[in-house]
Amino acid sequence: MSQPFRIATRVAACLLLAGGLAACQQDEAASTAPAAPLTNELPAAPEPTSPPHSFGPEISAEDFAQHVRTLSSDEFGGRSPGGKFEELTINYLKAQFERLGLQPGNGDSYFQEVPAVGMQAAANTTMTLTVDGKAEILKQGEDMVLVSTQGKPEINVADSGLVFVGYGINAPEAGWNDYEGIDVKGKTVVMLVNDPGFASQDPALFQGKRMTYYGRWTYKYEEAARQGAAAALIIHQTDAAGYGWDVVKNSWTGQEFHLPASVDPAPRLPLSGWLTGESAKHLFERSGLDLAELQAEAGKPGFKAAPMKATLSADLHTTITEAKSHNVMALLPGSEHPDEAVIYMAHWDHLGTQPDSEGDDKIFNGAIDNATGVAGVLEIAERFVTEARPKRSVLFMLVTLEESGLLGSGYYVQNPVVPLEKTVAVINLDAMSVVGRTRDLVVIGYGNSELEDVLKPIAALQGRELHAESAPERGYFFRSDHFNFAKAGVPALYTKSGTDARDGGEAAGEAEQDDYTRNRYHAPGDEFDPAWDLTGVVEDLNALDQVGRQLANSDQWPNWYEGNAFKAARDAQRAEGATD
Repeated sequence: MSQPFRIATRVAACLLLAGGLAACQQDEAASTAPAAPLTNELPAAPEPTSPPHSFGPEISAEDFAQHVRTLSSDEFGGRSPGGKFEELTINYLKAQFERLGLQPGNGDSYFQEVPAVGMQAAANTTMTLTVDGKAEILKQGEDMVLVSTQGKPEINVADSGLVFVGYGINAPEAGWNDYEGIDVKGKTVVMLVNDPGFASQDPALFQGKRMTYYGRWTYKYEEAARQGAAAALIIHQTDAAGYGWDVVKNSWTGQEFHLPASVDPAPRLPLSGWLTGESAKHLFERSGLDLAELQAEAGKPGFKAAPMKATLSADLHTTITEAKSHNVMALLPGSEHPDEAVIYMAHWDHLGTQPDSEGDDKIFNGAIDNATGVAGVLEIAERFVTEARPKRSVLFMLVTLEESGLLGSGYYVQNPVVPLEKTVAVINLDAMSVVGRTRDLVVIGYGNSELEDVLKPIAALQGRELHAESAPERGYFFRSDHFNFAKAGVPALYTKSGTDARDGGEAAGEAEQDDYTRNRYHAPGDEFDPAWDLTGVVEDLNALDQVGRQLANSDQWPNWYEGNAFKAARDAQRAEGATD
């Protein structure tokens, strides 16, 4: 799960993406390495050495565990996109789809090629902040992180004036514009993470405690680029971001991947990055400003951007590599409406093997994140093929490069094998809970779509209630692959087991969740454990199976609820689909 943002896949310095990366350059100056030709069908990888297992038609803890055990084994090297570990992973997934008798999901292939650009900022990158003629140098990873997504080997910004723009939001429908009355072309904008609703806790401001898309770093950088800024720096605060500085550091200081600009035309800044809270406070003090006071003002309507007595200079050297990875997909054609489809989705990639990581264990196995989601899709697929064929098609899709910023799903949305107007819904599985059965079922982004109306009675038959996520300020709805479909208008459902454990109550469920986040999330400790209680996983999978089965055997077209930002796009899609 891409919890904060595009997690760098920081594998060996010379990662080869699905045979498509040329060798990395050794010098600090960047150079571009073209991708070698690559067909959709990859050469067969060595067969995994996991013990033989006989899979059954029912969704079972034993079958689920076997998939997770295999995919998160050391043999799979952390499932980094590229080289032998990608080949091993996607060929395993293809073999499972073939075993189930599912058709290739992309024409005559189980693979969809995803182009990407790998970018690695030089480790010795520094940034100079000058106030009243006195320069201070900030170091990459320690005081700040700095990257560029423009795909250029050299980026130079000199003496760019700094402007504090509050939350960096321009939301006309909310009557909010942090850029009003100021020209930031060529300047560096400094802004806060999250949005004013979080700061004020006012439910009438944006969505109160729940983060909106305006609170996401992706939006903030895109808006800064639209405003013509030369650079944008987000001030890191653990409570507002939902993660500590170590996550930022680990996520931005290794190799990152992005879709090529030719594929993803979103505006891109020359420089973007983060400041530690301490670095930001010191910068504001040097500029004669009170960060706490300005932050309080930034959370109120009518805030005005504040120019700072500071400039930024930086020379960023980036190694650029052209890359290719693969989504894996299989199709169960519908018996009556094969042109309409329900999609089950999970991401197969994780963080790979990181030789420079601390400790003896260098393999980021990604058992929960997200071998569990992949195993869940495979289990639901097995259930579908052993029962009567549904009226609509079902597409089982396992996407790549989620940890690098939801790239695989983003590419699919722009190049769908089932037109979006014919896509009934998307059901996303990411980082499933392994703490046993719960009395609740969490819907990430609760209150968004009519898919909840389908799920609610199914959960009730399990004796469960639907709840919103406990930390809506962390913006989880924007941090997994379903969000690319949501932005495009397709209703999407993303659930988690609840925290009200039937054995131990909320205290036990929350303690287990917190322990995973602190000690195993995006760490080598995220490994398969045979002591997991998978009864809750089985219950969750049965619920999601029933949601998809109901949609695939009906003429329902669930939509977003009234007032949702994505409803207009869906209405336009359905109008187009009705005329086909």
